[in-house]
Formats: sequence, C-alpha cells, structure tokens
Amino acid sequence: MRSLPLPLALTARISPVAVLACAGWALTSGPAAPSAAAGHDTAQKTSTQSSSSSSSSDPSSAATAKAYGTAPSPCTGVPAATVKSLVPGAKTAGKEIPSTDTKLRRTCSWNALQGYSYRWLDVSFEISKSDQAATQEYQQRVKEKSGGGDVPGLGNSAYSVVNLTTEDKQQTREGVVMVRVSNALVIVTYNGSDFDTKKAPGTDEINKGAIKAARAAVGALGGGQSQSG
Repeated sequence: MRSLPLPLALTARISPVAVLACAGWALTSGPAAPSAAAGHDTAQKTSTQSSSSSSSSDPSSAATAKAYGTAPSPCTGVPAATVKSLVPGAKTAGKEIPSTDTKLRRTCSWNALQGYSYRWLDVSFEISKSDQAATQEYQQRVKEKSGGGDVPGLGNSAYSVVNLTTEDKQQTREGVVMVRVSNALVIVTYNGSDFDTKKAPGTDEINKGAIKAARAAVGALGGGQSQSG
C-alpha cells in the first residue's frame, strides 16, 4: 500500500470547541387554599406559603436558572459502537483536547486512516451562564454556518450543515451539527476523505453520521447537570 500524506487542512485541524445541552423546568402548584372555617392566623400563614410557592414556580424565575453547571466527559459521550461505525480503525477511547476551563468547555476527538479512507469526529460541550446566553451563541453559530437546516426532535433546537471543500484536488466533506439544550451547547464535527479516489464520502453519509453522534452526545449531558437544592 502506498503511503499518502494527509492534507494539511486535516492534520492541523482541531475543530472549535462548542457546547452542550438538555433541560427544562416543571411548574409546581401551591398548597390548597384554606377552608373558610380556618382562623385568620392560619389563613395568613397559608397565604404566605402559597405566595412563596407560586414565586418559586414562576416560569420567568425558572428560566434564569442554570440547568447545567459543568461539561460532561466528551470522550465517553459517544458509545464505542458508534465511534467504530463512524471512524473505522480509531481508538474508541478518543483524545480529549486541552481546555482552559474544563468545567465550561470540553472536546474529544477521534480520527483514523483505514486503507485510503480517512474519517475525523469531534464532539464538544460548552456551558453558558444562562439559557439566554446559550441561545444567543447558538443563533450566532447558525448564522456563520448558513446553507443547512433544522434537525427536529433534538434538544431545544438543533441545526445541521454539510460542506464540500477541495485542496490539491483532494475532496473533503464535512458535516457540523449544533444543538442547544437549556444553557448547554453540543457541537459535532464529522468529516471524511478517500485518498485513493480523491473523492469525499456522500452528503447523506456525513450528515447522518454527524446527527447520530450528536444524539448520543446530547444523551450524555446528564453527567453535567447541576444539583438543585
């Protein structure tokens, strides 16, 4: 088998970090109203408790709460079987990319060259200070990756886009899936090339592979969920 150097764009590539998510809130009802026969003090106390309960269940108050306090381990966010199917020949343990703050941002990478077929998968989790901050970041990234479409049934919102690039006559097709769940973002990057034919995998293969990895990563967000007091 002839030895083929990887294109510079692939060997030097470390995908940007990004984000995570998966949460919501449940509205709780206050205590039942006191009976007409109850005394004034009892009614006043019950009214105060009811007001407090109502305030704690106010959606506007719950919306500011952080559902996720830390990023989960990215290298265990995708099952080994999924890694094997998307990146044949890669070590399923993956390699975590160094981060300046592992509580807020973590990324894992898998890549392998099997024969002449090359695949690369990145999974990133990013925690924002609030749902609103995560939403703004998500919307900004979607604008930067125009040409894709929404992915229904994934997180609070999800977006997928696939692009084809050519360098030195070598094609590379890359899919990116971005998901917001509460104050967390999940970003998956999946690409591939064939160094024998100089062609890239099909759009459908790359898109479905990226979405499959994203669904697994969103499911791993439970490990980063903060405890409510």
